[in-house]
Amino acid sequence: MEIVHTPVLLNECLELLSPEGESYGKNPLMIDSTLGEGGHSFNFLTKYPSLNIIGLDADSVIQARAKERLAVFGQRMHFYNGWFQDFYATYPSGLASAGVNADVKPDIILFDLGISVFHYEKSDRGFSFRYDEKLDMRLNSNEGESAADLVNNLPEEKLADLIYLYGEEKLSRRIARAIVEAREGGRIESSKALAQVIWDAVPANYRYGNIHPATRTFQALRIAVNGELKRLPKALHDAFNILNVGGKLGVITFHSLEDRIVKNYFRNLGKECVCPPEVAICRCGGKKCAEIITRKPVCPTEEEVKVNSPSRSAKLRVVRKICDANDYRLDGVEGY
Repeated sequence: MEIVHTPVLLNECLELLSPEGESYGKNPLMIDSTLGEGGHSFNFLTKYPSLNIIGLDADSVIQARAKERLAVFGQRMHFYNGWFQDFYATYPSGLASAGVNADVKPDIILFDLGISVFHYEKSDRGFSFRYDEKLDMRLNSNEGESAADLVNNLPEEKLADLIYLYGEEKLSRRIARAIVEAREGGRIESSKALAQVIWDAVPANYRYGNIHPATRTFQALRIAVNGELKRLPKALHDAFNILNVGGKLGVITFHSLEDRIVKNYFRNLGKECVCPPEVAICRCGGKKCAEIITRKPVCPTEEEVKVNSPSRSAKLRVVRKICDANDYRLDGVEGY
């Protein structure tokens, strides 16, 4: 089987999320919240022979590829097909479908919030403007609105806001106006057609920058279609609370808004008190819930960026659990 995705910050993850030490039992459990083609899981299972992993993924197609790749590890690898926020919100009910005893808690949890290269190159769902594919972008093609639905149905102002907020595209108003004008002549159904509309909409000097002028718009649509930012804060909170004490939570982000959510939540976990000013008596417990292992985000080396260009914007943050966190720790995290 051809593997098309290279896991980012792999060595850093293997070191910072190592399942070795007094906090871990003989058979530690890791949850790979965004399994993809299984790159991180493959290397963790290889390096740590006592480790067991549950791999989560909403996309059954890419999970089938991971199952084939990870079959060599036998019963050390388990799978859950579904969104990670559903898995953590209902824990431990999802363990049964993954073939794991319901009384276990994980020692390590990893989120890699990037989209697999497989989706850009092999999924035929319009993630990339380099190919002429159906404009879909859903990780789970059986639920929710597609990118084509948003492009063809959103009012111009809302479309512009979406492109600006999730894509950080400074020409969002101009691009949204061009899309609305183009769809008056018929639905925009393909990735290539949308990319052409954007190309024609921007000034000539904007077409030949470091990235294609459609890059940020496609990113914004993908984030919106899959609810990537909306599902993250509560998922982090639920995941942290099911960790064993002493366990570690690591998150790799690729977008400034994602990183802000993770940074703010981890910062709140590391505070003694996070009650709002109007609360006269502390209700949050008055002690920090986590040790922040990465005071600054870990970024890829120049060498990694050279051999794996998608890693260039990656940031890894890691915390170690001290105790459970209540909902006060989410205050100020969801303001994106």
